[in-house]
Amino acid sequence: MIRMPRPSNPKSSRVPAGPRASRWLAGHKPAGESPGATPHAEGSPLDTWLQSTIARYNGGISPASADGAMLDWLVHLSMSPAKMLELDTLALRQWHRLLQFSLHANARDCPPCIEPLPQDRRFRDDAWQRWPYNVAAQSFLLAQQWVHAATGNVPGVSAHHSDMVTFAARQVLDMLAPSNSPLSNPVVANATLHEGGFNLLRGAAHLADDTARALAHRAPYGADAFPVGERVAVTPGRVVMRNELMELIQYTPTTAKVHPEPILIVPAWIMKYYILDLQPHNSLVRFLVAQGHTVFVVSWKNPVAADHDLGMDDYLRLGVLAALPAIAAIVPGRKVHATGYCLGGTLLAIAAAHLAKAGSDALASMTLLAAQVDFTEPGELSLFIDESQISFLEHIMRAQGYLDTTQMAGAFTLLRSNDLFWSYRIRNYLLGHREPPSDLMAWNADGTRLPCRMHSEYLRSLFLHNELAAGKYQVEGRAVALSDIRVPVFAVGTTYDHVAPWRSVYKIHLLTDAEVTFVLASGGHNVGIVAAPDDDAREYRLATRQRHATYQDPDTWQSSAAVHAGSWWIAWQKWLARHSGPRGKPPSMGAPQAGYKPLARAPGEYVFGE
Repeated sequence: MIRMPRPSNPKSSRVPAGPRASRWLAGHKPAGESPGATPHAEGSPLDTWLQSTIARYNGGISPASADGAMLDWLVHLSMSPAKMLELDTLALRQWHRLLQFSLHANARDCPPCIEPLPQDRRFRDDAWQRWPYNVAAQSFLLAQQWVHAATGNVPGVSAHHSDMVTFAARQVLDMLAPSNSPLSNPVVANATLHEGGFNLLRGAAHLADDTARALAHRAPYGADAFPVGERVAVTPGRVVMRNELMELIQYTPTTAKVHPEPILIVPAWIMKYYILDLQPHNSLVRFLVAQGHTVFVVSWKNPVAADHDLGMDDYLRLGVLAALPAIAAIVPGRKVHATGYCLGGTLLAIAAAHLAKAGSDALASMTLLAAQVDFTEPGELSLFIDESQISFLEHIMRAQGYLDTTQMAGAFTLLRSNDLFWSYRIRNYLLGHREPPSDLMAWNADGTRLPCRMHSEYLRSLFLHNELAAGKYQVEGRAVALSDIRVPVFAVGTTYDHVAPWRSVYKIHLLTDAEVTFVLASGGHNVGIVAAPDDDAREYRLATRQRHATYQDPDTWQSSAAVHAGSWWIAWQKWLARHSGPRGKPPSMGAPQAGYKPLARAPGEYVFGE
């Protein structure tokens, strides 16, 4: 028999529950809290007004955090004559190399004095190999190398401050790159000459259109080509449960027989769930249903200002812990293959540890898609996470009740400014191109908000203090431990993930004694997960660590794991089938006798929340 902790009363979701919520509201420090933890206090309305006003003009970056990092770097650099001598020597060598290159830059076989980084595609066009553009590109790359040396490895500077200064310097360099100007970009110059300047006229029209859309808070160009429920999120199903925070969607079976264990997918509430149900050819939901699985998906409500005090406890209780009893009523007596994506995976891991501690056997397995459970190495997102920055962000959220989608998007764009910001402007405004819209681009424009309390708790408890990995994260007043999870784990990381770096995702190996099958898929945080089986460019590495086996570091794992062509979806489905029973008759849609009457058709109502 499947046992689950008794769910709390959903009607009390906005009443703070547990010591974490009490801490958030009262700001006191309970006994036993780690010495490094800083309690969160409400702050005065004057503080909130001032800091939220500042945030409107500086992109939400804490001035104290940014200035502290810059001051830390400047003071330590000024007290490091050896470092300054090293930089002077490097500059002299670079000037000499650039001079030698410039003297022979007209020659066809002139070798470059520096190569761009592998991911830097700005100077790949052959036009950049001609004088004087090759000199401009080489000058920029040498300057970039020098600035990187100047901002990194300064003795005495904290690693966090060093990363912040390096990041800020990179933003300035990306802005000053010769590729951004029509006068110094040969590709743009050639297009302008060939088209008689019409590329710039089209670009001006594109700029005007994008500006008008932004000012009117309309979706970007092309996003309206993929209406939800018509071109994307079209897999048939029904909402079988709805509470004030989520809708539970059950998808209609398409096979005569199905595996007995259902799948529950918990997406992050930082995104609309239908990234996993885009068009039919690249819908993970449709793929699983077609393989004979009964699939349930949580569709989160897009919170508004009135939801400002919804916290992590609410998302756990009204999300995962509310979905499991509904699934148990619809598919009685069966364990669940629980799957979490990004922040939804972190929440699922918390729920799995809580269920294990309570003695529940509700789960058959746990799958984590680009989800972190240890936040000691969260990648470049850590640039925006320290006490000063979180406090500043809390004032912003308190003023409006939530963190807006545009504020989140700005941070993610900065992490990849060259790819997401400057290259877009070159293509659209200088070359005059309008790339065909894509379903993933339209989904990305359909943003969500984050409640004030939840985001504050998430940043402080997980990113700042890493409570989950340390065994200090509390659910219903008791600390939960990932080591209590015994069900098989399938974890997916992606090679170019800037949100959840794969080496960070890999740390699940250190935190549980369960069997862990780890996949490293090609692509980034979204493209790597949405890996349609018909995409021949896909590949992945896969290996399984049995329970109680010795630990293997991620780099050793990467070098030894077998490489497979194709989509990791196929490998995951085979893994799910191995951990499932023989197929039988599909369950009914919903369970009206148990209070789970089918409601709206998929994709439901909450997905349309603006």
